[in-house]
Amino acid sequence: MRKKIMLRHATFIAITTIACIAQARAAEAGRVIFTAGVTQVAERAGAEGMAVQEGDLLSTGTDGFLYVKTPDNGLFILRPSTRARIAAYHIDKANPANSRFKLELLAGVARSKSGDAVKLARQNFRFNTPVAAIGVRGTDFTVYHEHDTSRVVVFTGGIIVSGFGGGCRPEGGGPCEGAASRELTAAQRGLLLQVKRGETAPQLLSGATGPDQVSPPRSDEPLAPVLDAKKSESVAQIVPPPAQQPAPPVVVAPPPVVDVDTPPANPRALQWGRWAPLLGEQATAGLVGPAGAERILGGNFVLFRTAGDAYVAPERGSVSFALKDGQAYITNDDPTKAAVAGAMQNGQLNVDFGTRSFTTNFDLVGGGSTYKLYAQGDVASNGRIGNNPGLHPVANNMSVDGFLSNAGGGSAGYIFRSRLDDTRTANGVTYWTH
Repeated sequence: MRKKIMLRHATFIAITTIACIAQARAAEAGRVIFTAGVTQVAERAGAEGMAVQEGDLLSTGTDGFLYVKTPDNGLFILRPSTRARIAAYHIDKANPANSRFKLELLAGVARSKSGDAVKLARQNFRFNTPVAAIGVRGTDFTVYHEHDTSRVVVFTGGIIVSGFGGGCRPEGGGPCEGAASRELTAAQRGLLLQVKRGETAPQLLSGATGPDQVSPPRSDEPLAPVLDAKKSESVAQIVPPPAQQPAPPVVVAPPPVVDVDTPPANPRALQWGRWAPLLGEQATAGLVGPAGAERILGGNFVLFRTAGDAYVAPERGSVSFALKDGQAYITNDDPTKAAVAGAMQNGQLNVDFGTRSFTTNFDLVGGGSTYKLYAQGDVASNGRIGNNPGLHPVANNMSVDGFLSNAGGGSAGYIFRSRLDDTRTANGVTYWTH
């Protein structure tokens, strides 16, 4: 009998310990600051002030709205007929870079506005839908998922999206960054990214039905940011609606936005070529471009940005470009000036409009060798990009001079030069698309 009692006592302690551990792990992820219509938090009716624990299933009925404020002043908003959860929300105050965040949208429409802690650990933020992973650059965005399709739009900042497959898996954390991932920034007004089940590469769509059209926000939902002319920055009021206002959903058009980033109707396109004959091949471009075009001349190459509406760089957001085309040559310094053609691989070009800077790199293959070329520099308000390797020799082993363009959904081009070693130099031109 004593052994049975001891066994039962040990079993009770074990069960209690497991329960305590589970409870400790399920930390508070936020609190409800507004609810309307039918809402539920972990099978309980939603109510203002209610704590939301990590892993709690959040759901809204056909008339339901649920606003959750996270501990770092972020927002997670569910619109009608939505199911979602905050799977993880761990803030490490001692070491902010170690904080971890994971949100999940199962169905419907949800909006996520990054809190202060997220902005300090963006590399550890993940927003999953059933078919895609979304990472952020310090962002306010809305996601819609239904029938194996997810669509996402951005209000501020930027996102990186990838469909599940390969190295991008639902159980992962942080953004999935690879060849199939795509970025979207607030500068790309009117565009959205779409992912369908089984597709790893998102599609960039224009004029498609977005989350706000599928499930419009309440009239009292925090506004999409507008430009404050006095402060020249994005501002938005985030004030929970009054508790005494249990009004039914109000279908309204999205609030007007003063948009300085809309692509111009007549964008300035990029044209490039080799103006000098080389390796027995004739020149592919002249030194005089189309009427009104801007020109950059460097070594054997020329780059034009055609006449059109002025390019105005956005005040915030970031964008990544993929290497689309280009041409390069490696030349010996001896009297023969012998040259060989080079090929460019694994190219990256990232532009941060908030800091007015860019970084770029690629592998140059030629003459039996592979050279890793890289640079960082400045972005002017008119879209001119360039660097001074002498000022930052560690971050640059090539000089870069080029343009950004709104043509074709976003493009870039630059001419580069590099001293590869004591006897060889490289010169080429690159063309990038978004």
